[in-house]
Amino acid sequence: QVKLVESGGGMVQPGGSLRLSCAASGCSFNDNPMAWHRQAPGHQREWVASITIRGAPDYADSVKGRFTISRDNAKNTVSLQMNSLKPEDTAVYYCATDSGSAYPPPRRPNSYDYWGQGTQVTVSS
Repeated sequence: QVKLVESGGGMVQPGGSLRLSCAASGCSFNDNPMAWHRQAPGHQREWVASITIRGAPDYADSVKGRFTISRDNAKNTVSLQMNSLKPEDTAVYYCATDSGSAYPPPRRPNSYDYWGQGTQVTVSS
């Protein structure tokens, strides 16, 4: 029913930028918060950023000042602009939504119940 599809991943040099996009379908997009998470090899899945239905963002300390989350309700999409990328940002990035519409949006991945398939981001020289 609910489908989330990420795109925009790839390989960039340290200090470079990427913009990820997540397209949502099968849900009332305007009624749900959205979030981005990531998982690197050997690490637990990590919450990265979230955005409320009104567009208010929240960020993990590790990406604050470098990443920007936004949503376009007319297009049913949520984006993650990633600047000043570091090798430690290398991970599979996932889009997710909380059907319970908790406020503020949870900062832990286990609180989200719908997930995309993920898109690989590699930061390397």
